[in-house]
Amino acid sequence: MTTTRPRSALVTGAGRGVGREIAEMLAGRGYRVMVTDVDADTAAAAAADLGANASWAAVDVRDHRQIEMARDALVEQTGGLDVWVNNAGVLLTGPAWEQSEEQRRLLIEVNTLGAINGTVAAIDAMRGRGPGCGAGHGGGHTGGHRGGGHIITIASLAGISAVPGEAVYAASKHAVMGFSTSTAIDLRLAGIHDIAISCICPDGIWTPMLHDKLTDPQAALSFSGSLLTPGDVVRAVGAVLDSPRPVTSVPAWRGGLAHLGATFPRLAVAGLPLMAALGRRAQRRLLENPEGQDPAPNRAAR
Repeated sequence: MTTTRPRSALVTGAGRGVGREIAEMLAGRGYRVMVTDVDADTAAAAAADLGANASWAAVDVRDHRQIEMARDALVEQTGGLDVWVNNAGVLLTGPAWEQSEEQRRLLIEVNTLGAINGTVAAIDAMRGRGPGCGAGHGGGHTGGHRGGGHIITIASLAGISAVPGEAVYAASKHAVMGFSTSTAIDLRLAGIHDIAISCICPDGIWTPMLHDKLTDPQAALSFSGSLLTPGDVVRAVGAVLDSPRPVTSVPAWRGGLAHLGATFPRLAVAGLPLMAALGRRAQRRLLENPEGQDPAPNRAAR
């Protein structure tokens, strides 16, 4: 006898901002969503707002055991795992030599180790559970065990090219990109073809992560393009759910510039200081015009 189980998804760092909106999108698509956040109250409040199809767990992504416990709770509730979103992250700016060891360690452990822990935990739940296709390729499937799934990591354009003022942050995101694409190939070499890995690389997003950076010259590059809204990233996640792809840059034109800078480092060294100067002008403009701090009406102002 076969039974239909609900599709399920877990999102890290989903108590607020982009993660919360991704969780809301998944719930709207019919997924049973596990909201995780390092702060228990924030996670619980977000899950309550999402309704009966959401649960929550307090998770520090640096602790693999905490990640496994949240994953196991979701699998017990739903019978499997279809989508995992590595969203949790931190941003600290400044030259590496001006940051403390604790700050450097926090960036690497949350952004890089957290994504590695989440990906490994997701693969352990998704692989070897019988035939099936990954999530995002249609409606519900029958059977208590549905193989495959989709792991989506919110990386950054900082994972593609150099970012002055955010060197350690860029290092943490470069590591995420290298790990994710390498692991995707490892899955294929192991004969596992029903687990997709996708990285979303957004430009600066107008969330609490940037709200306090308007007076920080080291964060200028994050303001040098078209400041994104969380909805821009959510739409990109929805697109790769429907059609998995290894890397998606948001917006695409900034991704093209980032790849160009990575291919020709001398060009990046020459051009990025100018872009940082443009970013500082945008920061001043936003400070002088508080009503213009909502990026949605004017995408030219970052």
